[in-house]
This record gives sequence, structure tokens and C-alpha cells, in this order.
Amino acid sequence: MVIKTDELPAAAPADSAREPNSQAGGKGRPGAAELPSVMLLNGDCPESLRKEEGATELPRENGLDEAEPGEETTGQEVIVIQDTGFSVKILAPGIEPFSLQVSPQEMVQEIHQVLMDREDTCHRTCFSLHLDGNMLDHFSELRSVEGLQEGSVLRVVEEPYTVREARIHVRHVRDLLKSLDPSDAFNGVDCNSLSFLSVFTDGDLGDSGKRKKGLEMDPIDCTPPEYILPGSRERPLCPLQPQNRDWKPLQCLKVLTMSGWNPPPGNRKMHGDLMYLFVITAEDRQVSITASTRGFYLNQSTAYHFNPKPASPRFLSHSLVELLNQISPTFKKNFAALQKKRVQRHPFERIATPFQVYSWTAPQAEHAMDCVRAEDAYTSRLGYEEHIPGQTRDWNEELQTTRELPRKNLPERLLRERAIFKVHSDFTAAATRGAMAVIDGNVMAINPSEETRMQMFIWNNIFFSLGFDVRDHYKDFGGDVAAYVAPANDLNGVRTYNAVDVEGLYTLGTVVVDYRGYRVTAQSIIPGILERDQEQSVIYGSIDFGKTVVSHPRYLELLERTSRPLKILRHRVLNDRDEEVELCSSVECKGIIGNDGRHYILDLLRTFPPDLNFLPVPGERLPEECTRAGFPRTHRHKLCCLRQELVDAFVEHRYLLFMKLAALQLMQHKASKMENPTSLENGSLLSSESKPEDPLGPEAGSEEEGSSASGLARVKELAETIASDDGTDPRSREVIHNACKAVGSISSTAFDVRFNPDIFSPGVRFPESCQEEVRDQKQLLKDAAAFLLSCQIPGLVKDCTDHVVLPMDGATLSEVMRQRGINMRYLGKVLDLVLRSPARDQLDHIYKIGIGELITRSAKHIFKTYLQGVELSGLSAAISHFLNCFLSSYPNPVAHLPADELVSKKRNRRRRNRPPGAADNTAWAVMTPQELWKNICQEAKNYFDFSLECETVDQAVETYGLQKITLLREISLKTGIQILLKEYSFDSRHKPAFTEEDVLNIFPVVKHVNPKASDAFHFFQSGQAKVQQGFLKEGCELINEALNLFNNVYGAMHVEICACLRLLARLHYIMGDYAEALSNQQKAVLMSERVMGIEHPNTIQEYMHLALYCFASSQLSTALSLLYRARYLTLLVFGEDHPEMALLDNNIGLVLHGVMEYDLSLRFLENALAVSTKYHGPKSLKVALSHHLVARVYESKAEFRSALQHEKEGYTIYKTQLGEDHEKTKESSEYLKCLTQQAVALQRTMNEIYRNGSSANIPPLKFTAPSMASVLEQLNVINGILFIPLSQKDLENLKAEVARRHQLQEASRNRDKAEEPMASEPEPAGAPEDAASQTPVAKDPPSPSLQG
Repeated sequence: MVIKTDELPAAAPADSAREPNSQAGGKGRPGAAELPSVMLLNGDCPESLRKEEGATELPRENGLDEAEPGEETTGQEVIVIQDTGFSVKILAPGIEPFSLQVSPQEMVQEIHQVLMDREDTCHRTCFSLHLDGNMLDHFSELRSVEGLQEGSVLRVVEEPYTVREARIHVRHVRDLLKSLDPSDAFNGVDCNSLSFLSVFTDGDLGDSGKRKKGLEMDPIDCTPPEYILPGSRERPLCPLQPQNRDWKPLQCLKVLTMSGWNPPPGNRKMHGDLMYLFVITAEDRQVSITASTRGFYLNQSTAYHFNPKPASPRFLSHSLVELLNQISPTFKKNFAALQKKRVQRHPFERIATPFQVYSWTAPQAEHAMDCVRAEDAYTSRLGYEEHIPGQTRDWNEELQTTRELPRKNLPERLLRERAIFKVHSDFTAAATRGAMAVIDGNVMAINPSEETRMQMFIWNNIFFSLGFDVRDHYKDFGGDVAAYVAPANDLNGVRTYNAVDVEGLYTLGTVVVDYRGYRVTAQSIIPGILERDQEQSVIYGSIDFGKTVVSHPRYLELLERTSRPLKILRHRVLNDRDEEVELCSSVECKGIIGNDGRHYILDLLRTFPPDLNFLPVPGERLPEECTRAGFPRTHRHKLCCLRQELVDAFVEHRYLLFMKLAALQLMQHKASKMENPTSLENGSLLSSESKPEDPLGPEAGSEEEGSSASGLARVKELAETIASDDGTDPRSREVIHNACKAVGSISSTAFDVRFNPDIFSPGVRFPESCQEEVRDQKQLLKDAAAFLLSCQIPGLVKDCTDHVVLPMDGATLSEVMRQRGINMRYLGKVLDLVLRSPARDQLDHIYKIGIGELITRSAKHIFKTYLQGVELSGLSAAISHFLNCFLSSYPNPVAHLPADELVSKKRNRRRRNRPPGAADNTAWAVMTPQELWKNICQEAKNYFDFSLECETVDQAVETYGLQKITLLREISLKTGIQILLKEYSFDSRHKPAFTEEDVLNIFPVVKHVNPKASDAFHFFQSGQAKVQQGFLKEGCELINEALNLFNNVYGAMHVEICACLRLLARLHYIMGDYAEALSNQQKAVLMSERVMGIEHPNTIQEYMHLALYCFASSQLSTALSLLYRARYLTLLVFGEDHPEMALLDNNIGLVLHGVMEYDLSLRFLENALAVSTKYHGPKSLKVALSHHLVARVYESKAEFRSALQHEKEGYTIYKTQLGEDHEKTKESSEYLKCLTQQAVALQRTMNEIYRNGSSANIPPLKFTAPSMASVLEQLNVINGILFIPLSQKDLENLKAEVARRHQLQEASRNRDKAEEPMASEPEPAGAPEDAASQTPVAKDPPSPSLQG
């Protein structure tokens, strides 16, 4: 049987939307007794159990998940999707017929796509499919095609070209020629991104698995490069993007471009000429080609002479590829080889990602001629945006129509979610392109006569505005600083309202783009808003921050539906005429009815309540926890809001408090009623449910709230029963009433905490009648501010100390903070707490990451204003100068001003209407490293309230143990800089580290909405819950189902699909299906590289998992190169001193031990031992295990003294932590005996040799080369996977136990709602290995404590 203990890394989707999954399907866990009692057999038990106790989350009154489908309904709905596929025969001209597997809900268009991708038909684009002589419609579903069934024959019929089809054809041929070229990925276009896995696995793992079936014991070179070894100081950059052999593409043509003779003159048009192409073949032959309605042929034009008559022979071909095959033998040979390679690549290496991922480094690339790229740049693609002929897309209409699609059952919801996701990703791409065009000065403003910062733009039906305070709109809120923050807050509001998804309430498509120091907000356009004045159109809310306020009954009704999930209080405010106006949002939130009759809300920047720690209000005192920490502090703007996660956590905290108060009073009440239970209407329920063993005494108010979670769940039901009670028992009503009052609930009969977002808003006044409510609301806000400081931040530090979360870089740290609702402006406070923590050493990695993040964020703030003064011609000089001041040890770097600087000065004065990026400003050139670092320290103090102790980069590196390469990565990712891939000498004092040639590009940093696949997500959660209860088979099925649904909504590439694949791989591995585990994990790695980035901490995790499965499949050298890659990436992203490094080095050491590289193995294992000792404490079980692993290698080297020494250390830890009788302690003591015997035997032999010289009679010594099985067993242990063999007797006991549980559960089933642990908890999973035992566990109800 298997017990699996492992926390899913934080990237699991469940973490990104921390919803309580009380209705996620799955028949859940009964009472408190049912909490998993599996002791983790590795890792510190108490710690893991604590995590386990916090697992059961309470369903809360106002969660976001109100109408989730229950399990029953979902079960039937899924069946609808799975129509069985069938195969059809395809007849294409010039090749053998072949069969193709299709599914009924595919469109005919999808078969077109498949044919355009297949190696033998990829050169055709302009064709139709015919069934029995009838042409099939492109957009019809296969199931609606009459007579189409298993074995039908579809003919591919070539169609005549049009100009559009000819363009599409040329574009497709160019894409085929460039299919192995990574330049699009380096340049960040068309949603291409990088992946390097194939470099380390030599192609696809599936095939190599078959090739290397024999135990791969032929000698493999295991020595890693010097820079990967423990203790190495160098951190090279080049290995980050190793050169891929396939990238030196086979050259098929020298040039393929549009001819200068385009477009064809009228008389040639009437002969069917569509356009002309110019080609230089690899043999240097120059030819002119006509694209006509019938296909492509050679004409007689030259570069300077137009003669459109066909050449002889003219080689008329329907496809350009066929024509080129005839005129160029090199093309024919290379194109075929190229296509062979293209189809061999893993599909995940070439599918487009949903959102663009940019790479912060790139090698030097030659700039090749490319007609399509050139044309794209100049037509700016507005001529034929994506695929709608002849018009730009009406983004607003598309975004809103997809929201209006029906969503009654699963297929409808999937269709709707897929449409929403697709439109969002298209809109994000278009908005990003537009924002860059605006800043680069390529878009005409709609108010060109105003000064540059006040200008607004419309491009491609998207409205663009710059993040400046143009009409003194934010005067009272912090001016430009507030105007810069507002769009990001607004986007959060849009995100939130989209997630609640109320029918009839519409938000704008919103994307926020930071590019070249400017912030651009891109929004879809409300129909009719540009024709009207804003004053006339706003019918709800206020356009002047609360002076004139209006309301509207329809808006109140719509917003009322969002108020519960968003915890927003419906409230009244006074307008300038002292009339009361009722609102259900903040005053800035405006309601406008568009010409399309839809109700839009916009300006959602104050959706959430203000953060009082950063908003000093005269005459208001904050709670003691806040004042002790030095709050309130004046921030640069007054738009600081609490995060939604914090509001949710606070309400949940209050809910627990409410439950405890009610429970305590009810118990006292019940004790007095015990003599006469019948007097209570539901007395029976009371006495049966609150059995004394429930841990609900006064001590339940301690830290560990989760421990009493299931008890509280019962009290919740109780509270609801009481609330619905008609006041038969006034005492219990009074109890609820008191509890409500104590926790600040707005209702006195049930728990309901909500916030008024307008409290403390400058300029907003409340009517006299509401003063008491306002006072309560003010108190609630103060409590929330205190809660952040007294619960959330200490909770975060505790989770870091216990290694529940393991951030590795700035992004993962930010993610962990945001999940707990802690804004980044609290980073200084988090670091203060880390410094004061008793476990300071165990938090070393958090401190380093935090300081690095603090420095790079401060530098980013400075860089933003620095860039605004730079004109385009000086951009690379300015960026390289900034990087030199920031990272180079060279004391006085000099900036190179562009040469034509002096010439252009005079001309520029006259040009009033410059793009926003063209200031005549060379102030940037005088910045010095001393000045920049002084500003960074100042910024850190002002913004984060943290004092940095450094004046130069070298001091920072020295003081805080940072790495310059890590700082370079962080600043590049945050600002969008792309630098040349080469080794930089940061520490040289003789020349600056960067030159202008090293800055390759600057990309936009884009914030956008991420639409979710809700049904798929619920399947995923149910699957995880099943796995945690020990049902691997059912869990696997549910997760496979989730994978299908995710693919249905997101397409093939997405972060959440990545988590799904990782879990599937893990399950298959545990169930012994290594091949399936490998294939899923390979996909997970590729996807993580493509969607999150090649060196993202998540990708590093995926590499480690893949290495384990490779080792299990006997691909040892692959496993090693994957582990080496993971170690290199960890060194680059953080450095050596990270808790994850211990796990990595243990993995590497074990694999090296397996291939008998003992000395190398010891270097890694001893490093792991040192790191574990530092981060887990010298007495932890992880350290004991580490000692044991080192001892085993010493034993293999026959150095028994060292082996004994290490094993004794381990034994001592086991004995003190687990006691004499624990099996681990016994195992260790057995091993010690065995080592002692071997040592004695060796000593005897040596003595024998000394006495008798070479004639001695020596018995052969038994040295143990480790078996692969034993190495794999240890690998499983350190990676948290334990296989426990079960005897027959154990199985009988297990069956009896399960049956007993079953009866118990039947009793409680009727009233029990599933309460499943969150995705990030350790998962005890039980699945016996042999088939005989599979059945009882699979059929019977969940039993989390399946210990043999």
C-alpha cells in the first residue's frame, strides 16, 4: 500500500483561487474523528500534522461559490461531452489515402487544420473537403454532416485562389520554413515562447524509453560542469539558453519576398494575376512568381523589368511548395527534412501560449529578410485583424456577447467559458500591441491639440489613456502617483466582478500595460460613450469623488447580488444638496447604460475597503497592534486598499470567532437544560451533536483554530437551525444575537460581516441617521488593519519557518504574500518580523529573497521615472547606463549620448506634438552609482519602511548575501528589459559590465484578467480530495476529467493544465505505470517552460519530478542531466543556500551513488546534509535521513569509520525524536550493527595482511554496490513517496476496519456536507500494490487513515 506525503507546490491552481470547496463534489469526511491520522513517515511528524489539522476549511456564508453544481448533476453532464470518435479516410491529390480519427463535436475547419499540419499535406491551404461529391461547410460540426460515419471517404479538392487565400498561403509557407526558428520566441511575438527540455532529454522521452530498455549500465559521463558543483562561486548566464541543434535551420531559400511589381495592373488582374513574389533559391537563381487564381507559376519579370508573361517552362502548381520543389533541388531536399523534423517535435514545443511570455535574455541573432514580418509591421495588421475579413473587431461587443451565452448545463458552460477565455486572450494581445504603438508614437491622438500627457488614443476599437493625473482628478488622492496606481486597482475590481459573474452587469475589457516607463490603460469602448458628455451618461455613482452622487434602482438590484460574495455593505451617502443617496459600491464606481442597453460599471478602483495602516485620518486612533508597529504611515497616495484575499481571511477569522462564542454560550446553556431536553424544540439535535468530546472548551480560542474545525461545522448547522427557528427558544436567539454583536455582524440573527468601501474616503459624507453604523464600520476597518499585522504576517512567517511554503524568487514570494492578502507595501514589515524571529537562521532564504525583492522594486520605481525622460534614440544607452549604475562594480560609468543629440535639439522645440516618449532630456546621462544606490535606500525607507545598510551594489551583495545575476534577472523581469546572453563581468573595476549593444529590447509588462474554467477546477479539487482520502483510481479519473475540461476551455497550454498533468504523473507513478507518468510529466515540464518561463521556480520543480520518473524508467543519464539542469536554474534564480537545494542534492547524490560515482555523490549529499541542518535544525528527521544517505555512500567506499559516525548521528536523532521502539530507530540500529561487523571484518583482514605479508589467506571482502531498486526506494522516500507492503493479515484487518467505518458513515451521511482539504495540504494516499487488495478500498467510502 502507498502512503504519499507531499505538499503540492504553491502553483497548484487551487492555491490561486483559495475558495472553500465545500461543494466541490465528492462525498466528504464525517466528523472530527475522521481527520487523517496518517503519521508522515518522513519529515517531522508534529509539523505535518499541524498542516493536516488546518485542512478542513469551513464553508462560509459569503463565499464566492454560491451555485456550484453538486456531484450528482456533474456526473450526468460529463457524459454529454464524451461522444465517441470515429475514423474517416482522406483522399488528397498526389499522396496515398490515409485514415484520420475525428470526434463528432469537431468542426470541419479542424480537419483543415490537421491537414495543414501533417507532414505530407502541410503545403496545402486552399482546398475544400467533399463527401460523396458534396462540399462540406467550413463551420459546421461533423455530427451535423449527413452521411458522415465510420469509414466515410473525404476528398481534398483544390479550390481557386483569391487575394486573401494567396496571402494566407504565402504566410503559411513562410511559417513552415520558419517552424524550427526560435527568433519569434526570443522576440516575444505571436505567443511563441522558449522550451529547452528536448536539449536535455535528446528528443522525446517516450521513444528513448523503448530504445534504452536494457539497464543502462554502459558507462555514462556523470561529471557535471564545474559551475554546478556544490561550493562553486561562478554563476554563468550562457547555459540558461543552451544552443539547440535544430536551430541552425536547413536553408531552403535565400529570399522569399513580395515583389515590387505589386499590385497587378488592371489588365493583368483580368488575366487572374493576384500578386507577384520574388524568390532567390539556395542555388542563387533569381525568379519571379505569379500567384494567380489557378495557382503559382514562373513569369518573365526581373528586378527592373516587368514582363508578366509565363516563363517556359512555367511549372504551374496549385501550391507554392510544389513549384519551388521543381525549380530548386536544394529546396526539395531541405524542405522535406525540415518538415520531418517539425513533426517530430513535441506538439507542446510549438503550440501558441494563451498570453505572451517574454524572455529576459536572448542570444545574438542575425536579422533575416522576411516578407510577412515586414508586411505585418507596416499594415499593423489592421487590414485583416485575425480572421474577420475587412473590418477591425468590435472588442466590446465580443467581450459582452460571450458573457451572455447560456450556462445552464456543463456543455453550455464549457462553450461559454471557452469563448470568454479566447476573446480575453485575443483582446490582451491586441491591447498590448496598441499600447506599444501609442508609446512609440505611432498612433494619432483623439485630442491632438492638448499636451502629450493629456492625450487619449483609439486604435483597433480600443481606448488608450496614460497613467497621469490629467484633469486634477486625483488631486486629493496623491496626483500622478494615484493616477498611476488607479488602473491596477481598477483592473483588480474588474477581475473581481468578472469572477462573481452576475447576469446583466457588465464590465469593460481592461488591460494595463507598463512600457518604457509609462503606464497605459487599454479599455474596450462602451457603445455611444464617445458621443455623449460624461455628466449626462453616468446614472449611478459619482464623477467628482462624492460631491454629486446619483443612484439607480436597476444598478442597486444588480450590485446587491455582488454584495454578499464581495462583502460590500449597501449604504447611504449625502450628495452636495444634502440628499441621501443609496449605493452598493464605492462612490467612484460609475454606472453607465450604453447605446446597446447594457448596464456597465467602470472605475472600480475602490472595490475593496481602504487600508487604514497607510491612511492616517486625523482624530482616529488605530488598535494597539498597529500603533506598536509604527502605523498609520503616510503613503504616497490615498488609494491603498485591502486585498480581496485579506477581506476573505478576515471574515473567515471572524466567523470562527462567532462560532466559538456561540458554541461556548450554547454549551453553558445546554448544561443547564440537560435535565429537560425536550423543552428545546430541537433538543435532541443539540444533545446528540455537541458530545462532550468535541474540543470546544475555552482553549479552542488558541492559535490552532483548524483543530476544532469539524466541531465548529456542527455548531454552524446548529446556528442555522436556530436562525431559522421561529424564536421558540429566546435564550438561543439571544446567544446568536450576542455573538453577532461581538464580531461586528450587520445582521443580528445570522453571521454576516460586510464592509462599507466609502468609510474614510475624502469628500464622502454620511447622513446623521447612519452614524452608529458608520462608527461600527470604522471599528471593523481598524480591526481588519490590525488583523493583517497580528495574524496574516506572523502566519506567513510561521508558514515559511515550517517550510509549508518555499518561495524561491521575488515572484513566488509576492505570490505567497498575496495569497494571504498581504500587499507588497508590507514587505518591510515582513522582513522586520523575519529578523526578530527566534528561528532567524531557518528563514535565511526568505530574508534574502525579501531583501532582493525590496531592492529591485525600489530600483524599478526609480527606473520608471528615469525612462520617461529618454527619447527613443537613446533608449539602449540609457538602459545599459542604468544597469551599470545598479549592478556593475565599475565606479564611474559614463553614458553614451546618441551622436545626433545636438542636431535634433533645435528641430524638436518646434514639434509640439511629440509621442509621450520623446522628451529632450539628457538628465539620465548624469546618474552615478552612488546616487542611484542612495535613491534606492531612500525609496526602500519611504515606500517599504525598511532601512538598507548599503551604499553600493558590492556592499549590498556582501551584507545580504545576494547574487548580482539574480538581481539582474529580477530587475529585467520587472521592467521588461531583454539583455544579450553572454557572461557579464559585474565585478570588474576597470570597465563597466554593460554596453549599449547588450540591451536587445524592452518589452511591455502586461496585467490582465485571467478567466477561469470553473467546472474543470471543481473536478480537479474533487480529484485531489479523493486522492487525499486514499482513492487513487477515482482521483485519477476525476483529474483526467478535469484535464479534458481544462483543455476544452483553455486550449492545450495553461498554468492550471500544468498542475493537472503534474498530479496525474504523480498518481501514475504511485500506481506503478512509469511510462504514463513520464509522458504526463514531460508535458508538464514543457508547459511550465512555455507558460511560466524556462527558469521559473515551478519549472525547476517539474524538472525534479521528471528526473525521478526517468530514473525509475532506467534512463539514468537523462535523469542526471535533468537534475543538473534543475540545480543550475536554482543557482541562477536564488543561489546555493535554499531548503530546496537539500532535496535536489539528495536526489543528485543518490543517482550518482547508483552509478557508483561515490566521491561525486558525497559532495552533493554532504552539501544536502549541511543545508538540511541549517534549515530544519540539527535534530530534525530530515537531517537523520541525510546522515543515513551519507553513511551508505561511505559504506560503498568501504570507509566504515565515517559511515558509522554518520549513522550514529542519525540513530541518536531517531531515538530522541521517535523513541527506542519506533521502526526507524530499530532499522537504524540494525544498520549500525551491520556496519560494525563489516568494519571488524575489514580490520581482521588488514591485520592478517600485516602479519603474514602477501602470502596471507584473505577471504574476499563483500563491498556493496547499491542496487537500482534500493536507490529508487531512497529516492521515493526523500521525494515524499512511501510504498508500504501489506501482508494478507493486514488486508483482512483493513477490510474489517473499512466495513466498520462504512456503517458509521451511513449514519452521519444524510447530514454531512463534504469538507475537503485544500489543494496545498499533504496528501495521504492509500492504494495497495497488488490487484487483490485494490477492490475493497476502491469500492468502500473514503477512509483517510488507511494505515496497514
